[in-house]
Amino acid sequence: MEITIKTAAEQDAMRAAGQAAASVLIMIESYVKAGITTGELDDICREYVLGPLGCQSATIGYTGGGSRPPFTGAICTSVNHVVCHGIPGSKRLKKGDIMNIDVTVIKDGFHGDTSKMFYIGKPSVIARKAVERTHEAMIAGIKAIRPGGFLGDIGFAIQQVAQAHQLSIVREYCGHGIGRGFHEEPQVMHYGQPGTGIELVPGMCFTVEPMLNTGRPETKELPDKWTVVTKDHSLSAQWEHTCLVTETGYEVLTLRDGQM
Repeated sequence: MEITIKTAAEQDAMRAAGQAAASVLIMIESYVKAGITTGELDDICREYVLGPLGCQSATIGYTGGGSRPPFTGAICTSVNHVVCHGIPGSKRLKKGDIMNIDVTVIKDGFHGDTSKMFYIGKPSVIARKAVERTHEAMIAGIKAIRPGGFLGDIGFAIQQVAQAHQLSIVREYCGHGIGRGFHEEPQVMHYGQPGTGIELVPGMCFTVEPMLNTGRPETKELPDKWTVVTKDHSLSAQWEHTCLVTETGYEVLTLRDGQM
């Protein structure tokens, strides 16, 4: 599959989709507290996406084109040692948990994809480190985006932050191109060497979404064929934005109230 370069009109459509996805995370924040279940959070997001937001959910019924069962949630809810793709359900949040909410919506045929971490009550020192430093790593990766740069520059910037804070990088999952398709080319690794990989050109659109663990990097997929956890049950954190390569640098399409 070739990398699609977005036209000016398509870039505008991606901006709208990105802001729609961002609005879901803004909306749900006040509900994320001890005592609520991940399934209840999903119900709230589902109603908002399909109702007032006027969008489709890209994850409800998604199979990834493989043998997985259709995903049931309008969001992914990944708590503590869950790395990604956590299925919303009966798990009740408790004080001290950390959780990633990942949302992808479809607006007028284009996808907006973003995620952020939430604290439930006061986090432990190591949980705060995982969340804050993964956010720092994502920002470092985004700031490496520029025309004439390379995908390896993004991965290298993320890797430098992770290594500086003794966090391990999940390697089985990565960022991806996005547009009319949920997952397009290129793949955006969260490790790498400067000046390597595909050259970045204006109009490219992709996600930057590092997953960093407080323990070892190895993961395993649970029998539900979706939920991915750390093998050693160490904490994991992830942040994600959809980004556009511009003529002068980058644009983050999924900013929340202007903030990364």
